[in-house]
Amino acid sequence: MPVTLTDATWNQEIDQHQGLALVDIWAPWCGPCHIIGPVVEEIATEYEGRAKVGKLNADENRKPGEFGVTGIPTLLIFRDGKLVDSIVGAVPKNMITERLDYHLTAETAQS
Repeated sequence: MPVTLTDATWNQEIDQHQGLALVDIWAPWCGPCHIIGPVVEEIATEYEGRAKVGKLNADENRKPGEFGVTGIPTLLIFRDGKLVDSIVGAVPKNMITERLDYHLTAETAQS
């Protein structure tokens, strides 16, 4: 299951996280967010131990604005607390996993 993120937990969960993290920025009223939500949950299970996966409600938190998020759903990919990639919209699962795999490969190459 994805971690529920808030502005209050962001520093501990994302900024201080060593490794890869995927953050789903969503809102309850957003139709495409409901489409991609189950995909993000599948990815959280499949990538357990390789990438942290979290969900941040855009209506309840200010953090999305710090990253220039203007549309949801937006998926942000972080490595060691730094933003390295983003995906906007309800995209197919393979597009998300390809990006994660790319960054996991890059992470391994840097180690």
